[in-house]
Amino acid sequence: MDAGMSFGNLGRRIARLARGMAAALLLALVATGSLLGGAPAVRADTADINATARSVVRVVIVMRDASGYDVIGHGTGFAVTPKLIVTNAHVLAPLMDDDRLRLGIVPAQGRTGYFARIVRIAGDVDLALVELTEDASLPVSTLYSGRVEDGQDVYAVGYPANVDQALGLGLNGLTSPQAPVKTRGQVSAGRTSADYDTILHTAAIGVGNSGGPLLDPCGRVVGVNAFGTISDNGSDSEFYFAVSMRELAPFLRAAGVTPSTSATKCRSLADLDAEETARNLREDAERRARLAAAANERSLAAEKAARIAELEALDERETLMGLAGLMVVFAMMSGLGAVYLLDNRRREQALAAGAFAGFSLLAALAAWLARPSVSDVIARGDDAQRAVLTKRSDARVPSPDVDRGRFLCRFLPDRSRVTVSNSNDLELQWNQDGCVNGRTQYGLSSDGWSRILVPEGEQTISVSRYDPARRMLRTDRYFLDLNTMNAAREARASYQAPACGAGEDAARDLGDQQEAIRQLLPETPNERLVYRCEPAATIPAEEETAGAENKASGENG
Repeated sequence: MDAGMSFGNLGRRIARLARGMAAALLLALVATGSLLGGAPAVRADTADINATARSVVRVVIVMRDASGYDVIGHGTGFAVTPKLIVTNAHVLAPLMDDDRLRLGIVPAQGRTGYFARIVRIAGDVDLALVELTEDASLPVSTLYSGRVEDGQDVYAVGYPANVDQALGLGLNGLTSPQAPVKTRGQVSAGRTSADYDTILHTAAIGVGNSGGPLLDPCGRVVGVNAFGTISDNGSDSEFYFAVSMRELAPFLRAAGVTPSTSATKCRSLADLDAEETARNLREDAERRARLAAAANERSLAAEKAARIAELEALDERETLMGLAGLMVVFAMMSGLGAVYLLDNRRREQALAAGAFAGFSLLAALAAWLARPSVSDVIARGDDAQRAVLTKRSDARVPSPDVDRGRFLCRFLPDRSRVTVSNSNDLELQWNQDGCVNGRTQYGLSSDGWSRILVPEGEQTISVSRYDPARRMLRTDRYFLDLNTMNAAREARASYQAPACGAGEDAARDLGDQQEAIRQLLPETPNERLVYRCEPAATIPAEEETAGAENKASGENG
C-alpha cells in the first residue's frame, strides 16, 4: 500500500546519514543539558493523544464481487472537518486504475464504517482529501501552525498492517472500528525530502500508517506520515518522513477548507498547576504581608489617636483646674472688697461684691468638679483607640453586592492551556445567587459555583467555574471517547437544571447532581481557559463593544 516505503539506495544513504546526525544531535543535547541545565521538554498527556486519536480513521480500498466486498488495501487518515479526511495520495492510487473499487472510511469508534469520495488529490506533495458520502460526523483534529522544534517529542497514530496481522484481523477486523496504534519518537535534525517539505522523525510507522497524523505533545497535527527509510537488510528502519504543515496548509486552502488551527506553545497542565500553586502561595504571602502592614498601620494610628485624646484630656484637666484656682482668687478678692465697702457704709456695693464672690466660688467649684479625672483621661484614650480600630475594620468588610453585575472577562494566556478552543475575551453577567447572563443557573458545591456542559453535537465536556470573590472564571474542557460521552449524556438527562432565581437549595441540588458527570471525567482536562473579570463600567467603550460581541453564552458561562 505504501509505495513510498522503498527508495532503494537513496533510502539507505538517507538512513546512514540520519543515524549519524541523530547520534550527533543526541550528544549535543546531552552536552547542552549537562552544561546549561536545560529545562526538560513538554511530555504528552495520554488524554491529549487519545483525544486526537478519535479523529483518526482507517482508509480502506474495497472491491465488490459476487460474494461481497473484499479489502485490497488500506491506509490511515484524520478528519479536518466533521466530513472531510486528509490522507496520502498514494493510499488512493488503486482507485485511479480500477472503476470497480470503492473508498471506505472506518472511524476509530462507533459501530460501522462509511463510504467516501475523493475531493482533491495532489500527487506532487502526496496529499489527498476525501469526503464522507453518508450521514456521519467525525471528531476533528487541530493543526499546529507554529514551529516544530528539532528534538521535540512527536507521536504517530495510525493502523500499521503488521499489527493487524499480529492480531489476526480478518476482513471484519479491517472494516470495523478499531482504536489506532500510537508510537512515540522525536523530530530528527529537521531534514526534509527533495520532492516536498517533510519532517524527519523517529516515531515508528509501518505499511498502513500512510496518511495518518504526526502529533505534538498536545495532540495537535504537525504533519502527515508518508513513508520511511529502508535498512540495509530490507526491513523498516528507525527514520520516517511526514508531509509538513508547509505543504498541508496550502493544500487545504486550495481545497477551500478552513481547519481548526492553533499556534499556542504546548504546555502541560502539570506545569500550569505547579505555577498556579506557586502563584497562590506568593499571593497569600503578599496578602498576609499587606494585612500585617495594615494591622501595624492601624495599631500605630490607634496609639496616636489614644495619645492625642489623652493629651487633650490632660490639657482640659489643667485648664479647668487653673480656671478653678483663678475663680477662688476672684472670690477672695471680691470678699475682701465686700468687707471694705461694708465698713465704709457702702451697702449696695458691698452686696454686689459679695454676690460676685459667691459666684466666683461656685464657678471655681464647678470647674474643679468638671475637670477630667485620671480614669477619664485613660478612658478617652481607650475610646479614641477603639474608634480608629473599628473604623478600619468596617472598611475591610465588602458589600454583599460588590461582586454582582456585568463583567468583561479577559483571557489570561499565561495561566491557560489551549489547543483547540477560541480564547477571546468574553462578557459575563453575574448575580450573587449564581445566575449567569440572566438565564443559566450555576450549581453550588464545596468547591464553589460551577456548570457542566454536555453537548449533543460534539465529544467535549466543559466545566466552567466562577469565583465571585476573586472574579476569576475558569473553563476546563475534556475531549472524550464516544462511550464516555454517551454515559455523560445519560447522567445529564437524569436531571433538570433549575431556572435562575430558584434559590440556594436548588443551586446546591444542581451541584450535587452534576457530581455524577464529574465522576466520569478524567483526572486532568485537555484544555484550561482562565479569565480575570473586571466590572464592565471600568472598560473603555470600544473594548466594551468588542466584549459584547464575544458575550458568554449560557452554556459556556
